[in-house]
Amino acid sequence: MKTLLKLRRMPIVFTAPAVAMLLAVFGMPIVELFMASLNAPSLSLANYQAFFAQWANVRVLVQTVEISAVATALCLIIGYPTAYLIVAAPKRLRIVLMVLVFMPWLTNGLVRTYAWVVILGDRGLINNLLIDLGLISSPLSLIYNRMAIYIGMVHIMLPMMILPLISVMLGIDRSLVAAAGSMGARPFAAFWRVFLPLSLPGVRSGSLLVFIFCLGFYITPQALGGLGDAMLSTFIAAKVAAAGSLASIAASSFVLLAVAVAVLSMVGLDLSGKQGLAGQPAQTFQRGRLPSLGPLARYLNELATCYRVKRWRAQLYRADGGSRSWAIFGVVWVVLAMFFLQFPGLIVIITSFSPEPYLEFPPSGLSLRWYYSFFGDPSWTGAFWNSVQLGIAVSILATIIGTLAAYGLSRTHPRLRVFLTMLILTPITFPGIVVGVAIYLGLIKLGLIGTELGLILSHTVGAIGTVVVIVSATLANFDRRLEQAAQSMRAGPLRTIMRVTLPLIRPAIVGSAVFAFIHSFDEVVVTSLVSAFSIRTLPLKMWEDIRHQLDPTIAAVGSMLTVLPVLWLIVLYLGWWRSRSKSQSALVRGVP
Repeated sequence: MKTLLKLRRMPIVFTAPAVAMLLAVFGMPIVELFMASLNAPSLSLANYQAFFAQWANVRVLVQTVEISAVATALCLIIGYPTAYLIVAAPKRLRIVLMVLVFMPWLTNGLVRTYAWVVILGDRGLINNLLIDLGLISSPLSLIYNRMAIYIGMVHIMLPMMILPLISVMLGIDRSLVAAAGSMGARPFAAFWRVFLPLSLPGVRSGSLLVFIFCLGFYITPQALGGLGDAMLSTFIAAKVAAAGSLASIAASSFVLLAVAVAVLSMVGLDLSGKQGLAGQPAQTFQRGRLPSLGPLARYLNELATCYRVKRWRAQLYRADGGSRSWAIFGVVWVVLAMFFLQFPGLIVIITSFSPEPYLEFPPSGLSLRWYYSFFGDPSWTGAFWNSVQLGIAVSILATIIGTLAAYGLSRTHPRLRVFLTMLILTPITFPGIVVGVAIYLGLIKLGLIGTELGLILSHTVGAIGTVVVIVSATLANFDRRLEQAAQSMRAGPLRTIMRVTLPLIRPAIVGSAVFAFIHSFDEVVVTSLVSAFSIRTLPLKMWEDIRHQLDPTIAAVGSMLTVLPVLWLIVLYLGWWRSRSKSQSALVRGVP
C-alpha cells in the first residue's frame, strides 16, 4: 500500500516501461543509425554527399515527395467536401456514413491494394466491361503506372483525411455561419469567411498525417506502380534485403526523415484554432499606413448596407432553387465517395467465389474452391495462426504498458507530459520504412531477428502509441473528483483504481486493445525486415503471393479480412454499450 502511495505521488514512474521498451528497441537504434549516417566517430557528411551525387537517388527522392504531395492533395480535394456533407447530415445518417468511412480504415492495406489489382488488371473489372461493351479490343494499361499508384494510395489514405476533418467540423458552432447569413452574406461567402478558417486545424492535421504516411509507402507503389515509379522507401527496403552498406541505408533513411521533419516544422500541428490571430498585425499595419481611406470606407459601407438589407428581405421568403441543386450534388458526391471506399472490398468478396485459377470479374461461376484452398494449405493456415498469436501477445503487452503510460502522462507536469508524449508517439509519426530499419538494427543488437519475441517487441513499439492516444483521450475528460470521493470514503489507492478508475476507462482500454491487435495483424513493412522470412504472418504471405503469383486464394483471404472490421466494430460497440448500460443502472440505483 505504501508503494502505491509513493507511485501516485510520482506518476512519471508509470511511463517507465513504455519509455524503456521504446529506447531499447527503437530510440537507441535510431540514434546509432543517425551516427552511422555521419560515419561516426569521424563525423562527416560523405554519405549524404554520395546520396545526392547520384542522380537516380535525387530523382527517386523528388518522385517520392511528388507522389506523396499529389496523393495528399487528392485526399484533401475529395475528403473535405465529403467530411462537410457528413457533418451536415442528420445524426443517424451521419453515424452510418462515419461507420462506412471507418470500415475501410480497419481493413488490411494489402487487401485494398489487391482489390485495385483485380479492378485495374488486364482481366479486371474495367477492362472486361469495356471489352464486353465492344469499346476496346484489347486490355488497356490501367495498372503498373503512376495513376494506379494515386488511386491505390488515395483509397487507403482517404479515411485518415476525412476522420480528422469530421472531428474538427463537429466542434464548429454552426450559429456563426447562420449569423453571417443573417447579416447578408451569401452561403459561399459565409463558408469562405467563417467555416473554412475554423476548419483549418482539421485540414492541417489530416494533410500532415496523409503526407507523412505516404512518404513511407512501400507496398502500394510496388504492387500498382511501374519500374519508373519507385519511391525512396522501396530503395531502402531493397538495400536492407541485399545486406547493403549500413551507412548508405542510414543516409537514405534520414534523408526521408528530414523531409517529414521539414514538413512538420513548416506546417506545424497547432490545433488551438487561433490561426486567425496571425492576420491582426497585418490589418493594423494597413490601417496605420492608409488612414485617409477610413472615412471613405465607412461611407461606402453605409451606402452598401441599404442594398444588403433589400437583398436579404427579397431572398428571405423566396424558394431557393439553387440550394436544391446543391443538395442533389451533395447527395451524389457522398454516394460516389462511399462507393469509392466500399466498392473495392465488395469486388474482392465477389472474386473470391470464382472457380477459375486466375483473376476474373465477374466470375464465370460460383465456387468455394479458394476457401477450401486456404483452409487446406498449411502455409496459409500457419501464417494465419502466427498472425493471431502475435496479435494477441502484442495486444496484451501494448495495452498494459500503454495504459500505464497514459495514466502516468495524465498526472504529470504539462511540459514533461508533452515531451514524453512526443517520445512515445515517435514510432507512429515517422515514415514506416525508417521505423522498420531502426527496429531492425536494434533487434540485430539484441539477437532477436527472426524470432517471435523480436516480432512481438517490434509490433508493440508502434502499438503502444496507439494505446496511449486512445486512453489519454479518455483520461483527459476523466473527473478526478470521483477518485478523491472514493479516497475520502477510506478506499485505498489500489481499490480506487480497480473500482473507480478502470471501470470508467474500460471502453477506451478495450478499444485500444482492438486497435493494437489490428496494428500487429496488418503489419507488413516491419515484419518483412524483422522476421527474416523465417516466421510468416498472414500479411507477409499475402505480399509474397501478390509479388510472385496472383493466386485467387488471396481473394478468399482478402474477403475474410474485409469482413473482419465488422467484427471489430461490433466488439467496440458492445464495449461502449455495456459501459453505458452500467453507468445508467448505477445512476438509477443512486436516485432515491
